[in-house]
Amino acid sequence: MAPSKDEQLQGELASSSSDDNIAIDDKKGEVVDSDLPPLPTIEHDLKVGIAEHDLLADPNLDASFRDKVIAALEHGDVAAEKELEQVLLNDSIYPEVAAAVAAVDDPDMPVNTFRAWFLGMLFVIILSGVNQLLSFRYPSVTITGLCVQLVCYPFGVFMAKVLPTRALKTRWGNFSLNPGPFNVKEHTVISIMATVVYQRAYATDLLIVQDLTYGQPAPFGYSILVVLSTQIIGFSFAGFCRRYLVYPAAMIWPATLAYCSLLSTLHHQKQEDTRYMSRQKFFGIAFGVVFFWYFFPGYIFTALSNFAWVTWIAPNNIVVNQLFGTSSGLGMSLISFDWSQINYIGSSPLVTPWFTQANVIFSLVLFFWVCAPAMYYSNVSHSKYLPMSNSHTFDRFGNRFNTSNIITPQGTFDAVKYNNYSAQYLPTVFSISYGLSFASMTATLVHTALFSGKDLIRQFKSSRTEEPDVHARLMKSYKEVPVWWYVATFVVSIVFSIISIEVWDTQMPVWALFIGLLLGAIYTLPIGMIYAVSNIEVGLNVLSEFIIGYARPGKPICMMLFKTYSYISMYQGVSFLQDQKFAHYMKVPPRTVFMSQLLATIVSAFVLLGVQIWALANINGICTPDADDSFICPNTTVIGTASVIWGLIGPKLNYSAHQEYNAFLYFFLVGAIVPIPTWFLAKRYPKSWIRYVNWPVIFTGTGFIPPATAYNYTSWAFVGFLTHKVWRRRNFGSWSRYNYVLSAALDAGTGLSTVFIFFVLIFPASKSTALENWFDGSWWGNLASANTLDSAQASYLSASLTNPFTGTPAELGIGA
Repeated sequence: MAPSKDEQLQGELASSSSDDNIAIDDKKGEVVDSDLPPLPTIEHDLKVGIAEHDLLADPNLDASFRDKVIAALEHGDVAAEKELEQVLLNDSIYPEVAAAVAAVDDPDMPVNTFRAWFLGMLFVIILSGVNQLLSFRYPSVTITGLCVQLVCYPFGVFMAKVLPTRALKTRWGNFSLNPGPFNVKEHTVISIMATVVYQRAYATDLLIVQDLTYGQPAPFGYSILVVLSTQIIGFSFAGFCRRYLVYPAAMIWPATLAYCSLLSTLHHQKQEDTRYMSRQKFFGIAFGVVFFWYFFPGYIFTALSNFAWVTWIAPNNIVVNQLFGTSSGLGMSLISFDWSQINYIGSSPLVTPWFTQANVIFSLVLFFWVCAPAMYYSNVSHSKYLPMSNSHTFDRFGNRFNTSNIITPQGTFDAVKYNNYSAQYLPTVFSISYGLSFASMTATLVHTALFSGKDLIRQFKSSRTEEPDVHARLMKSYKEVPVWWYVATFVVSIVFSIISIEVWDTQMPVWALFIGLLLGAIYTLPIGMIYAVSNIEVGLNVLSEFIIGYARPGKPICMMLFKTYSYISMYQGVSFLQDQKFAHYMKVPPRTVFMSQLLATIVSAFVLLGVQIWALANINGICTPDADDSFICPNTTVIGTASVIWGLIGPKLNYSAHQEYNAFLYFFLVGAIVPIPTWFLAKRYPKSWIRYVNWPVIFTGTGFIPPATAYNYTSWAFVGFLTHKVWRRRNFGSWSRYNYVLSAALDAGTGLSTVFIFFVLIFPASKSTALENWFDGSWWGNLASANTLDSAQASYLSASLTNPFTGTPAELGIGA
């Protein structure tokens, strides 16, 4: 009888695991055998390590392996248990992890080297400074951690060749500037430093808004305390959650696998089968193709990026543009040829599990392709007078909401002006996105309690020494970070926070600070679990804005600080945990990881503020529409708008009784209810598709809409389908060798190509008419998307100053 597809998959997995169970000793350049500590007993590992983990609720576990474990335990099949033990001993039981991460370690490999710290700090300074400056410009460019991972490799190899190898004797032992070849663990430390800082610090935008919008310049002492405290306090959350989110094998953290795969490729960590193209060669070819391809959608033929081809046929048909547009429409054009658009939501489709993508597409179709047009064309909340999709609020005249019409000269809310001006009106897609954010908050807590509660209790009672996962056992060789390190960072951050909000006029009482931190602490674990399994991160920003908007209405600076201390502390905690899992896979000592994360965060805080102070003082008109070289500060503008919506005006005038969007509060209830029947059905039918339904992912997976549109997600899911459902099923061996390498090549190639185009072709365009005309679109290929009603943000019906679509808040009886 021919083997089934599941049996073939397991055979290929076992083959891949055994082939890859070899490591390269970077110091000697020799192949060394894996030396794993023995498992305590077969029964112990299967029952404690796997059986007590809810196999039926784990969407990433291969179905055939799950069934074999259950059958072996139910029938007491010793031979089958021994076979399964070997799978546990040799590699991860998750094919994605086995394909990207080597299941071996060399504990003697140098990590805390001069090269690692020098290059790490060098790239921290360069990366945080450049990204901070470029973030003020539109269009902005972000240099990612993956780009740094690739660029720093030749620097490390060069230093290994030129630095002196002589060991220096010190009172702490022998020390060498060059302990041998540049190795994978040094490279990992540099990569971790880069990933910690490349996304900048949210608090720096808060400081600009506080200065330019509310006329309160932030002194350096206040600025550095706010930035440091908000960036570092997440360490304490990470320290508490590491036993739940780092040690367990089920927490696979898909986003880290591309980083691991690229490092393994560069350092030959995984054994190459000579019958196939090497991973290094494959990466080089893919990187080169992607780098040069991006010149077409990114510069030469930009219509390939915003590929709304249906709107080109009927550029003046409002319905066609609203349904198929990619700027303000519903994105039914389906596909893009630009990897930056496909990967716009920040989770590569080659890395993100297919069950996640299926949940997201379900959400997209239901809420944005069914509910949104139904609401819009029914004129719910006067929606026909607004664009279909837009991330701004509007007034009753169909114009952008003018915040200057409701602010006093002192920067506070003027209720009289508001009552005589207009309520805020949200485009249909924007209003739905807020509702989904509400639902995701309650769904996250309920889903985690139902589907992961048993695992959390088990993890609380156990320790990392009981984890049967091969990577957890290999990490036993290294000392764990003492708890007091995390406690110390928490105490220092709290002191900095209290000083900053009490010494300076921030409108924020201490009790609000602790509520914000409590909110972030509560959500770090459930949000981290969902992210670790699905590669989708639930956002806490809307809930934090909602809570403080009711608690402290008319206090915009307080709102921004509260949001930063709740949402960003949680976000930082989850980011630190993801990097710790990355280090866990690469077998970097936890104490080294902690120090690299902490020092990179501290150094970057000073760099960020230094660059920001320089930019505000030297760039003419910065953060205004007339700024030199388009330094209009798009991120700061969005944060400033949110401070008005949620802080100055507050949610009371949008969501309370008799207000326009009061019905959306029911999303909180919906989010709390729907996971319950799903859990019961998954228990009743454990092998059905129900077990893949994840309501937090459904509610939050489309969280980038707006400003993203559906075509970002459909392109993303189409690539994911080709990867996970076609390539992986038809040729698992090829997929396991190249999938994560290809993901890294796509990200790195597009990222570096974007940087090259920006600095070489776009930025100097003002000095070259030819370059400027080419980029601005002097031919159809760069004009097609712009000359449409979709690009013009057109609405179905029109209003005007003389013909508003509704009355003032005072006339409607809903005023402040």
